[in-house]
Amino acid sequence: MDHDLLTIIILGIVEGVTEFLPVSSTGHLILASELLGYDPERWKVFNIVIQLGAILAIVVLYWRTLLAVVLGLVRRQPESIRFTRNLLLAFFPAVVIGLALHKQIEALLGRADVVAVALIIGGFAILAVEKLAKKASIRGVADMPARTAIGVGFIQCLAMIPGVSRSGATILGALSLGVERRTAAEFSFFLAIPTMLGATTLELWKNRSVLDAHDLGSIGIGFGVAFIVALVVVRAFVSMIGRYGFAPFAWYRIIAGSAALLWLFAK
Repeated sequence: MDHDLLTIIILGIVEGVTEFLPVSSTGHLILASELLGYDPERWKVFNIVIQLGAILAIVVLYWRTLLAVVLGLVRRQPESIRFTRNLLLAFFPAVVIGLALHKQIEALLGRADVVAVALIIGGFAILAVEKLAKKASIRGVADMPARTAIGVGFIQCLAMIPGVSRSGATILGALSLGVERRTAAEFSFFLAIPTMLGATTLELWKNRSVLDAHDLGSIGIGFGVAFIVALVVVRAFVSMIGRYGFAPFAWYRIIAGSAALLWLFAK
């Protein structure tokens, strides 16, 4: 198999598996590049854009919910308006802070050591929130108060540090603010749609002059792999958190981050 094609498939699988789990897809892509000797600069745009494949999986899996919200907006139904309001309120902080700190964020994207430390700290944070979070009283994205949605949006911005995990930050933020597990996970899924669309559009626009047909072909393959893998993973994830909570992901983060840190120091 062509070396580039193998790289594309591996990165697509990593993205599809990790995008919606609280383990950091960006962090895993950076570590994969470091571990397998890929040039992170060469694959930076690819790694960001293929996230749209995972986002499409959410659209496919939750198309009934999304369609109901769109039709509800047309009919001015209060529940659909609150659903949309909450997504926009949670999305807004990422736009402002992301644009303001774009250069600083980019500088961290090649730092595998930052990823390893963030994985470990995030793992302990998950365990703490699982134990200390107040009793869940919010069940349903439309039932979230505006201040809760804004709070989740600001907490999501921590994921601009690679290794923190966008899904992990939003889920933990929601849990700590009284949102029950399934709703916290689904809000994270829905919030990924505008967040990752925005990040991908910005990255494509910035690199429009250097992208060629080969790059777009590679992105298309990675997109497809990420989409298929994410379809399977999201279903399993929702089922798993209902039975076991988020602790298994916390321990995975701690073990993976510690192993990565030891490996980086031993290089």
